[in-house]
Amino acid sequence: MAARKSPLFDTATTLGKIIAFLGISGLAGVLAAGLLVPVAAAAGTGASASIQFFEELPVELEREALAQPTRILAADDSLIATLYEENRQPVTLDQVSPTMKDTLIAIEDYRFYEHGGVDLEGIMGAIASNVSSGTSRGASTLTQQFVTNVLNDTARQNGGTVTFNGQGKSVGDKLREMKLAIAVEKELSKDEVLEGYLNIVQFSGTSYGIQAASKYFFDVDAKDLNIQQSALLAGVVNGPTYYSPTENPERALERRNLVIDAMLTRGKITQEEHDAAIVTDLGLNVTPTISGCVGAAQAPYFCDYVTHLIMNDPAYGETIDERENVLYRSGLTIKTTLDPRVQSAAQTAVNETANPDTTDGKVGHTMLSLDPKTGNILSMAQNTRYNPELAQGNTVLNFNVDQFDGGDPSKSLGGGGGFQPGSTYKPFTVAAWLEDGRSLNQVVNGSKRTYPQGDEWEASCAEGGEFTIFEEDGYTPQNYGDVNYRNTTVLEGLAQSLNTITMSSARELDLCRIRDIAYDLGVHQAKSSSGQEEQFIIDPSALIGGGGEAAPMSMATAYSGFANDGIVCEPRALTDVTAVDGTSYPVPAVDCDRKIPADVAHGVNYATQRVMSEGSGQLLEYGDIPMAGKTGTNDARSQTWFMGYNSGMVTASWIGNWQGEGANSGLGGLQIGGQVYPEIDGSLIAAPSWARFMRQIPGLYVGAPFENPPASMLTTRQRTSTSQFGNPNRSDSTSNNGGTGTGGVLGGTTGGNTGDAGSNGNGGNG
Repeated sequence: MAARKSPLFDTATTLGKIIAFLGISGLAGVLAAGLLVPVAAAAGTGASASIQFFEELPVELEREALAQPTRILAADDSLIATLYEENRQPVTLDQVSPTMKDTLIAIEDYRFYEHGGVDLEGIMGAIASNVSSGTSRGASTLTQQFVTNVLNDTARQNGGTVTFNGQGKSVGDKLREMKLAIAVEKELSKDEVLEGYLNIVQFSGTSYGIQAASKYFFDVDAKDLNIQQSALLAGVVNGPTYYSPTENPERALERRNLVIDAMLTRGKITQEEHDAAIVTDLGLNVTPTISGCVGAAQAPYFCDYVTHLIMNDPAYGETIDERENVLYRSGLTIKTTLDPRVQSAAQTAVNETANPDTTDGKVGHTMLSLDPKTGNILSMAQNTRYNPELAQGNTVLNFNVDQFDGGDPSKSLGGGGGFQPGSTYKPFTVAAWLEDGRSLNQVVNGSKRTYPQGDEWEASCAEGGEFTIFEEDGYTPQNYGDVNYRNTTVLEGLAQSLNTITMSSARELDLCRIRDIAYDLGVHQAKSSSGQEEQFIIDPSALIGGGGEAAPMSMATAYSGFANDGIVCEPRALTDVTAVDGTSYPVPAVDCDRKIPADVAHGVNYATQRVMSEGSGQLLEYGDIPMAGKTGTNDARSQTWFMGYNSGMVTASWIGNWQGEGANSGLGGLQIGGQVYPEIDGSLIAAPSWARFMRQIPGLYVGAPFENPPASMLTTRQRTSTSQFGNPNRSDSTSNNGGTGTGGVLGGTTGGNTGDAGSNGNGGNG
């Protein structure tokens, strides 16, 4: 530190000198008023009162932690997004160009290394200048400006009033600032004050600190700033809006050149350097770091999901405001499970299939992958642009997830509310069938038949233990195209997605058990808002996907139970969260629990592999990895799915109308990726998009081959039953003349949009 050259005005050595200065005489008080507002004259008080007021001011500057950006990172530490209220990237003084330090001191406080926090010589000079010229030259030192910035930062964080230089500062404000500046210089060295100032001061609307400003205006680090760049930034701090080089370039250039002149005057640059810098233009290379998921480098909807998780977690604060403060100001490093390789492949497949520029605005497409062994979310892709502005292809709704976390309406997940799963729901009936001790190769009645009004289905959770068909016309499920009615095995029924086989097998089971298996594995209503995750209905039409609306995350979780030998791991996005001050926040551990017996899972996998070899997945070109899968399409042909999985990764591919259901909600006739299709099912777009995704990641998450189910699940021996259709006391009938009402499926779809008991089926091979 340079030696102080003016002991007469060395306020750090004795506080009495500043007090004496303010009270020397009435004239001194009036002159001081040029900067401090009248202490004695206008306030009507004497010097002694001013001295007492000054002595009673606090001497400690309470500093809150500086706001710093939060970074959300993928599993490989690549950036997903930056979140901030103030874009600040703190640096040490040795990481700042010496030219920048010299420039700032030259224009703002050339006696910085000589005074003790308050420059009385500068004040006297300013008073004389203002009296002689009628101007309003200031005399705040860099230390005083640092104090002001700290006070304003604290005010912003605590909802107080921010006060700028020359804008409504009272005598008390100035005196407090001066006393705090003196106290600061007793606590911190000059270099520490300068470093603090360079990191806290505002340079533009959201750019705070020299590093963020250097990157924003020039896309260079603070250590590499040249003369003209340093001069521009040193000039901007005097008025970030007034001297904004982007909003007021001419004014900014004039101010920059004034700073360059000051550098020459103070001997910080040579005449040659001065002349060369003066003739340059502003040299801007504006490179904004966009805050939030709108500016995400990858996976914006996963970013959105992560922010909702933080905002819903009381570990980050008792109130929403406290959590928001932690998320946007405490410099969190949030490490996540996202695998950029999988995410990139998924996003590419989604964009190539249903690019928002060539796709009707009603059409959404997602691709979500989980690691079934951990629940780690590997990808969360969506075809829309994450943008709140109203325009085709823009939305901040995340189609991948539920509306609320755990069905708690106070904990939004930003989800789209889910979609009918169509025939992707059928494996849960197969699971219940196997759990009941039955065989995949057992032949059941697949004829077209009507379940008449009054027909009772076992439903242990319903009143009286039965579910009764109440529609006057009964319930007549149909296969796709109204064909393929035959007696065949449960295995073949799933492979070909025959609705009549699903219904016939379910007729011998407990509807509630089928629903409970789906729920236990993870399927629930995506719009759940009762404080818990709500189950699908137990209507027979629900068995082919019309019993509710599930989010892709929910379906992927359930299929993970099949892939992981009956064990379900809760979806997991966070692996580590640490604040810049070292505070570590809890993250969910891997949480896995058995939901169905391993043999049952093996049996389901055996059947869903048959879908890939003989059913709707047999023409897919996805590589040589053994896979299992299931397509699905709902009754209105508005929601289509493909669930593709092995023991290493489960992927839900969904494409559908996200703007609602109804008679005119079908995807047929809508432009999707520049094409229009008259009819759409899960095998037409959702499945090929999944295959496109898989072709991009060969060798990743291959997993071990599925285990075969026990031989008893593959026997052709019929299980002993009281009748072909179950309880002989039930009213079972067979008909080849069932109606074709509003129910049914395309490619293994639901048996009715609403899942009403009397809906008639019209579909089949989902």
